[in-house]
Amino acid sequence: MKQIYALFLLMVCLTACKTNPVTGKSTLNFYSNQTVFPMAFKEYAGFLEQNKVLDNTEASQQIERVGLNIKAAAEAYFKHHKSLDELADYAWEFKLVDDSQKNAWCMPGGKIVFYTGILPVAKNEAGIAAIMGHEVAHALLNHGARRMSAATLKTGADYLFGRVQKNQPEKKRKAFMTAYGLGTQIGVMLPFSRSHETEADRIGLVLMTIAGYDPHAAASLWERMNSASQGNTPPEILSTHPANSRRIQTINAYIPYADSLATAVLKH
Repeated sequence: MKQIYALFLLMVCLTACKTNPVTGKSTLNFYSNQTVFPMAFKEYAGFLEQNKVLDNTEASQQIERVGLNIKAAAEAYFKHHKSLDELADYAWEFKLVDDSQKNAWCMPGGKIVFYTGILPVAKNEAGIAAIMGHEVAHALLNHGARRMSAATLKTGADYLFGRVQKNQPEKKRKAFMTAYGLGTQIGVMLPFSRSHETEADRIGLVLMTIAGYDPHAAASLWERMNSASQGNTPPEILSTHPANSRRIQTINAYIPYADSLATAVLKH
């Protein structure tokens, strides 16, 4: 069984690592855009049909305008890195949905939703740009496909570890699998998710700066988000997202780099 597990890991290393054009790093990704995007587009269309989408309002037009500004920044960024063709299959949409949730999200391929509940926290166009940059960055970094890949890998690992333990006494097997489940969730899956959020914060900061928005607005946004949460957030170790205080520190530390990169991009 150990040989099978080793072979499984080797297969993953050989077939699942792709270079992300945004970061230049090799990342775990089993799925191509051609596989993921059609599924995401169908799910997005279904969501819009089942929810109240606001059109032709001042707020919805602002979301659209900021979205297009960040999209143009992304294209400038990819052009600067000579990888503009990577965006060929993206089909950007920026929709505002009437919902009190303080949230926004993105599906693979550039399908973005803002809820009206987050607009008071965003406060102004620069705040919206900070959120938009973060969500667009998720799309550009292929986080959806990477999460799917991680889930696929975990399913395979779960099966193999279950097979290893199948002949153990029931009590011992259950204790091991419980510990294994908690360990993989707290030690692997949640940190994996938090790393995606930090990546999106950093690349989003670059995009909003290229688009002409003040990157300091991103830190101000998260200060307001922290106040809006009123402490109703889980400990960072149990969360899919970094603590708000950590995000503010990360953003403030990254602003000089975002400024310098934006300057380089805009020179071309």
